[in-house]
Amino acid sequence: MHAYRTHDCAALRLADVGQTVRLSGWVHRKRDHGGVLFIDLRDHYGLTQIVVGPSSPAFEVLDRLRVESVVTVTGEVVAREGDTANRNLATGEIEIRAAEVIVQSAAAELPMPVAGDAEYPEEIRLKYRYLDLRREKLHANIMLRSGVIASLRRRMMGQGFTEFQTPILTASSPEGARDFLVPSRIHPGKFYALPQAPQMFKQLMMVAGFDRYFQIAPCFRDEDARADRSPGEFYQLDLEMSFVTQDDVFAALEPVLGGVFEEFAGFGGRDPWVVTPGPFPRIPYAESMLKYGSDKPDLRNPLVIQDVSEHFHGSGFGLFAKLVEQGLAVRAIPAPGTADKSRKFFDDMNEWARGEGHAGLGYVTRKGGEFGGPIAKNHGEAGMLAIYEALGLGPDDGCFFAAGKPLVAAKLAGQARTRVAEQLGLIEQNVFKLCWIVDFPMFEADEETGRIDFSHNPFSMPQGELEALETKDPLDILAYQYDIVCNGVELSSGAIRNHKPEIMYKAFEIAGYTQAQVDENFSGMINAFKLGAPPHGGSAPGVDRIVMLIADVPNIREVVMFPMNQKAEDLMMGAPGPVSAKQLRELHIRTVE
Repeated sequence: MHAYRTHDCAALRLADVGQTVRLSGWVHRKRDHGGVLFIDLRDHYGLTQIVVGPSSPAFEVLDRLRVESVVTVTGEVVAREGDTANRNLATGEIEIRAAEVIVQSAAAELPMPVAGDAEYPEEIRLKYRYLDLRREKLHANIMLRSGVIASLRRRMMGQGFTEFQTPILTASSPEGARDFLVPSRIHPGKFYALPQAPQMFKQLMMVAGFDRYFQIAPCFRDEDARADRSPGEFYQLDLEMSFVTQDDVFAALEPVLGGVFEEFAGFGGRDPWVVTPGPFPRIPYAESMLKYGSDKPDLRNPLVIQDVSEHFHGSGFGLFAKLVEQGLAVRAIPAPGTADKSRKFFDDMNEWARGEGHAGLGYVTRKGGEFGGPIAKNHGEAGMLAIYEALGLGPDDGCFFAAGKPLVAAKLAGQARTRVAEQLGLIEQNVFKLCWIVDFPMFEADEETGRIDFSHNPFSMPQGELEALETKDPLDILAYQYDIVCNGVELSSGAIRNHKPEIMYKAFEIAGYTQAQVDENFSGMINAFKLGAPPHGGSAPGVDRIVMLIADVPNIREVVMFPMNQKAEDLMMGAPGPVSAKQLRELHIRTVE
């Protein structure tokens, strides 16, 4: 018999009754029923009930052990009688009558329990993450993550992609987020950077003649944590393709992402969620900002925003009329079925908007066809009927209004759209709604200085290429840039790349860079492009975010094995931490207090 186990803790069934077996695992729960001890023994695979009578030599050993001690139990498989069977457990029709117990490791008093679903402070959970990972839900999330990554690999290879690895120690880049820097011992005063993404390397692979690349790539960015973003590091499905159009990238990626969501749609035993069938909807950036107030629209939300600025030209509602005359925008957010809502519902929305730093959120109420509120009173019934007809609203529907500079009004309207739908219970449940956001503007202007800069990705191909850069207003130029979004979460950005040096120089010139600066900051890429580069493009969906959506958890830390806290600290390992004076001397570094 094996020293530790003949079976795992999820394997035994009624067919095994009568066998002498050996199991090893953690003491999950203990129950004493009239002098008979019941133990739930847990391993990676599941649970098996152990029963020990007072006459057994194993009784005293197990009785004095704390939960989470590790033991090896040898005994006979017996059937659980009548209503003692547990139909909710895979091994619930049998138990092990323990004859021998060996304590492999006795647990001290626990800082947090493993059994049960009680919530515990994040600080304790992260400090004792190895205990937290023993808990059923989190353990399942991490196994889900492994399954998703395996599925992504399998699907990418099935599409003809080859996996390659890119460097971890690389050069710092002036673009993008803040780098993590690594001092060089043998080159005093010089630093490597951890890659924010394998962007340049994967493009250089295309220049090198490799056609379809992918990698489950670690990325490092010194930026603040959010619910959908880990501080420090994250993983993405990084991919690049040669001789492709934007449509080719979409056609390659949609079966991979859609297939993964479909494969794991029933995670945790729930009824499978519905996944958007391909091809995914394509929404131009300008349309997304107008209709949804966001470039990450949650399409589970049925509400659609409209620009109603023209309706307020010369309106009796002086505030909006004045704003429209000044070239500002008024956006309307439907609030259907709110006739039964009190005035407080609408006032609370206005106060919420003020709490978000805005001037407020105007509104109109309507019950039985009768309009209410200052906007309706001053704008007039005929004017309100015209707005309601444009919005497709009925006699018992309300409406909110966001006003201001177009981008400000769009963002407030988008936030209000989300909040209204949540308050009214309109968000569709148990679905994964995916879409592409396309036609991002190549450039944007700083509101204060008017300076033109890149709006999204400086290495994207402008639509219209060099001719567009030389003849069009920079703010009218669109790029072959795209995001893929699921349920309001951006999974990735991507682009068809600018592979022509003359177009790159011109694009950077518009953004205020000289040719010398481009040559200095992006020498590896620009020099490679001068030696023959294919048209190419790609994307990089975030693995952590995909798993977070499938697991239906609100925070990305619930799907990462050993995450940091909000302050980018590893409480378990004590990182970041001080290093010795000797180490600093070797790196030619002096710290400043």
